[in-house]
Amino acid sequence: MHPIVTIAVSKGRILQEALPLLAGAGIFPEVDPESSRKLILGSNQGHVKLVILRATDVPTYVQYGAADLGITGKDVLLEHGGEGLYEALDLGIARCRLMVAGPPTPTTDPSRLRIATKYTHITRRYFATLGRQVELIKLYGSMELAPLVGLADRIVDVVDTGGTLRANGLVALEHIADISSRLIVNRAAMKTKHHAVQALVDSVEHALAQRQ
Repeated sequence: MHPIVTIAVSKGRILQEALPLLAGAGIFPEVDPESSRKLILGSNQGHVKLVILRATDVPTYVQYGAADLGITGKDVLLEHGGEGLYEALDLGIARCRLMVAGPPTPTTDPSRLRIATKYTHITRRYFATLGRQVELIKLYGSMELAPLVGLADRIVDVVDTGGTLRANGLVALEHIADISSRLIVNRAAMKTKHHAVQALVDSVEHALAQRQ
């Protein structure tokens, strides 16, 4: 009898790209998570359940043991801090870059920057390593708007194709990190449900190897 193992998965692009990977590991949700309103989904493997969450909540659910494993972006993990988590696999999906962006010809003193971002911890650490003090403004969306209306000089955000930046007259200025989605595990679950959790990690790792 396997213990119940719960996997928290970020909504949106990560979910879309994670589903084929989970299928390769033999895990199929009982209903289509992209059309269902259910937040907890059973699977063809009776002991495996999926929880569909906002990306920023995945590490918190895994940290506190509400989910045994999670799939979320490295950007979210860097911002969260990763306490109580074990980063098991780089899944290589939902790739993007975490960048500093702004107008192509800055008009402000670069030593006194005001930066809009939802990644306040990452941004503070990044500029601290450069010996630069910045003022941070926390936003949750439409980051590109901030420099256009004078709220901020720069933004820090994930960039995929750069199309949204270009459409708003902004350019990528500094590279902070390459981002992809990771499989994370609750450290306590790795001990208390070791065989079930490790078997799932191994299955996903095998599915990854098959794709390469």
